Amino acid sequence: MAAGPVGQKRMSDLVERLLAGERRALARVLTRVENGSAEGHALLAELFPRAGHAHIVGFTGSPGTGKSTLVSAVTRELRGRGKTVGIIAVDPTSPFSGGAVLGDRVRMGEHSGDGGVFIRSMASRGTLGGLARTTGDAVTVLDAAGFDYVLVETVGAGQSEVEIAKEAQTTIVVEAPGLGDEVQAIKAGLLEIADIFAVNKADAPQANQTALGLRMMLDIANTPYIWTPPIVKTIATRRQGVAELVDEMVRHRAFLEESGLLIERERARAAEELYRVVRRALYQRLREQVGERYEDYVSRIAARELDPYSAAKALIEHT
Repeated sequence: MAAGPVGQKRMSDLVERLLAGERRALARVLTRVENGSAEGHALLAELFPRAGHAHIVGFTGSPGTGKSTLVSAVTRELRGRGKTVGIIAVDPTSPFSGGAVLGDRVRMGEHSGDGGVFIRSMASRGTLGGLARTTGDAVTVLDAAGFDYVLVETVGAGQSEVEIAKEAQTTIVVEAPGLGDEVQAIKAGLLEIADIFAVNKADAPQANQTALGLRMMLDIANTPYIWTPPIVKTIATRRQGVAELVDEMVRHRAFLEESGLLIERERARAAEELYRVVRRALYQRLREQVGERYEDYVSRIAARELDPYSAAKALIEHT
């Protein structure tokens, strides 16, 4: 019985160090949370009441649009305005280590010595939708750590990037000239989740055409927008248009607060988080209770002896 209070005190000390601004403590908390351990869950429980103040901004779009460069440029602009920034960059998973392929060692190097910026790379680990399994938890940790902005960059896997809208308060869809993504945006549902469009690499000859194409697609979609997504042309490598993009981020946050939509989005985010946690916990409990029967049902489904729905019903009835 004595081990419990000792462990709890150790975790509380780690939280206190994180809240005091110790970066090593922040990194350790994120590691425990990402591993999904019981200790990580306990740390989240301590930090959760302290979150809810950061502006969470998601950056999504196809590979080659320059999302990382744009996030870096936006971070520089925010720092120039006196804001602190936490960044979560979701990368593809290494087939060898299971970790992030790119990692924060090779991205956004200009911010490595800035005490007002913290960058965390997370491996997607096969999760669809452009995010890692524990992205939402990591956002909560950075929020509780006191960052003014938490920027989330998706893995950039093409047409599976819409999940970011469930985590972010402001979603920026990044497009680039010459990729033909205006039509793809409709197919992927990006028009529906975009709060702001950024046409990056706007020094390319087709930039105006891309911006016009997006505006036409928005009109064709005929979605009853309460907020009309602005289209901002940027050249992230030269930081052109970045100040305007940040201005739109600020304007969108103000719109959410004034309209009451911020509360609605937070409620939707809470519902999604609860669903995710309950689903994972129930699945884990089922696996523990049914034991080897689970693999037996998998074999029977693979052999076409049983359909997945009947197997699921049988497993649930036996728990």
